[in-house]
Amino acid sequence: MKKDNIIELVQPGEFKDHLTEVLRQGAQALVLQAVEAEFAAFLENHSGEKLEDGRRRVVRHGHLPERKVVTGIGAIPVKVPRSRDRKGQSAEDSIRFTSKLLPPYVRRSKSIEMALPYLYLKGISSGDFSDVMPVLLGKDVVGFSADTVLRLRKQWKEELDQWHKRRLESKNYVYIWADGVYLQARMDDDKQCILVIIGATPEGKKELVGFIDGYRESGQSWGELLLDLKARGLNIPPKLAIGDGALGFWSALEKVWPQTSQQRCWFHKSGNVLNKLPKSLQSKATADLHDIWMAETKEDANVAFDLFVEKYDKKYPQATACLAKDRSELLAFYDFPAEHWKHIRTTNPIESTFATVKHRTKRSKGCLGRETAFVMVFKLIKNAEKTWRKLDGKNQLPKIISGVKFSDGLEVNDKDKKVAA
Repeated sequence: MKKDNIIELVQPGEFKDHLTEVLRQGAQALVLQAVEAEFAAFLENHSGEKLEDGRRRVVRHGHLPERKVVTGIGAIPVKVPRSRDRKGQSAEDSIRFTSKLLPPYVRRSKSIEMALPYLYLKGISSGDFSDVMPVLLGKDVVGFSADTVLRLRKQWKEELDQWHKRRLESKNYVYIWADGVYLQARMDDDKQCILVIIGATPEGKKELVGFIDGYRESGQSWGELLLDLKARGLNIPPKLAIGDGALGFWSALEKVWPQTSQQRCWFHKSGNVLNKLPKSLQSKATADLHDIWMAETKEDANVAFDLFVEKYDKKYPQATACLAKDRSELLAFYDFPAEHWKHIRTTNPIESTFATVKHRTKRSKGCLGRETAFVMVFKLIKNAEKTWRKLDGKNQLPKIISGVKFSDGLEVNDKDKKVAA
């Protein structure tokens, strides 16, 4: 068995906690804005004190050196504003700004982990964070208001709006992965579905391409997303799209980019087939399905496919019909480089990213607004994007773009013979 054929499946608890980094960034921005508000209140309190020439006695004078406050989600770098007393001649009679939010020698906050459910699951809501900041950094917090939270939410929403307007003429995605993801938290009255598309560039880098609120099985929702991408300049069709067979994505793809080949996700398909079998047979059936998508060649995969149908069709025709209806789309990956198989057989790039979100939201008893949840998940994914691994065998991508044919994972030369990639 080739190591290139081994697919990496995400196990519970093994995903990278990209959410923590998002929370750290959000907490940093929130704390800095709160400190600035505290400093503004300090200057206002002393605005009536003047020098003989009419100038203000107490003014801003840059920042103190940056320091880090160690929290339950890591070190947060902070800069506290510095004041200058133009009249004070000594330390005793000078008016100086001392932050109660971040006292000079504070280096550790012990209770920030208690605030994490609020930071994410409450979606940086103004009412909640008025209570959360004292939990973060002490009961003496002052200068923090709902306006601070609203400004932060507005800033993140503006980032999302600008991202949705970005031009895509310079982009070319060889592969795209599509999925509709439902979160487990209670958000309004309905489960929220986020339609996500991730693309692989000619350099093998994965990028977030599409991200909208919609309906998973709706061809119209997916069509709106694809047409929007095309309208903003994404005119080169991907060579291969990977997704679950239940998606409305496929009908939309055939209208917008009919040239794009289709690969059904083996992770989703296996789950759907197993759900139509008794639990007593699922372990054996899993191994039989494994023999199909791990076969060295498409011919061997078809043999294993036929054996599966023959074995289970008599008693469990719904299971075999579920598998057989997408036969060609399940085996499309054999026409692409073997180095890429582990990347393109499933929608794992999306599944692994959202594992963190689902893990956190299952623990929440709160209720998120749709827009708030949407913005927060966008921030999560954009941060996770920085750590996504590149595709193996990226040297093969230019060949795919130029139209080189592959069979059973190997390049096919002009004489129709397979050659080592």
